[in-house]
Amino acid sequence: MQSGSLGWLHTVRSTTLDATPPPAGYIPRSGGIFRDCAVHDFDAIRWVTGREVVQVYAKGSNRGEEFFLAAGDVDTACAVLTLDDATLAIVSCARYNGAGYDVRLEALGSAGSVCAGLDDQMPLRSAEPGERFPAGPAYRDFMERFGAAYAAELAAFIDVAAGRAASPCTPEDALEASYVAEACELSRHRHQPVPVAEVRQ
Repeated sequence: MQSGSLGWLHTVRSTTLDATPPPAGYIPRSGGIFRDCAVHDFDAIRWVTGREVVQVYAKGSNRGEEFFLAAGDVDTACAVLTLDDATLAIVSCARYNGAGYDVRLEALGSAGSVCAGLDDQMPLRSAEPGERFPAGPAYRDFMERFGAAYAAELAAFIDVAAGRAASPCTPEDALEASYVAEACELSRHRHQPVPVAEVRQ
């Protein structure tokens, strides 16, 4: 996006769908779907766009196991984020996606669009007659989807710990993604938009 080939961004769509939910015992200590799952989407949106999230409006629902509701959590959620340049970002996450583990990010601009995660193992099938994309078996879980990324991340961590490289990740970046997640939880409970500045105080 830094090349300007997409023009100006108007929409970012980020999706994280687990193939199966985590164990029931994990949910009460997970922090909730926005802090545990969507926080990675918030981090990616900030990194890809280079913009800050200024306001969120979040909703959630439960149609699966009762242990989500019992923990005060939801199994499906979405949030509309307003970035500081008025770009809109839509984040969708769920604990149930029987088709497979689905993680995608789409950047839609005035001059073009691009998608990360659009490959032959994407667990989404076309309804168009004769269409065979994607052709491969769907990703089963996050280890299969991000195995190479985890290996690269560990190698980078070792370089940082050994003093051979500076950390590319700042504490401020981690905090900002957490602030967005916290604002989403507040929004879900209040049923209204929440400015991220409210949770930074």
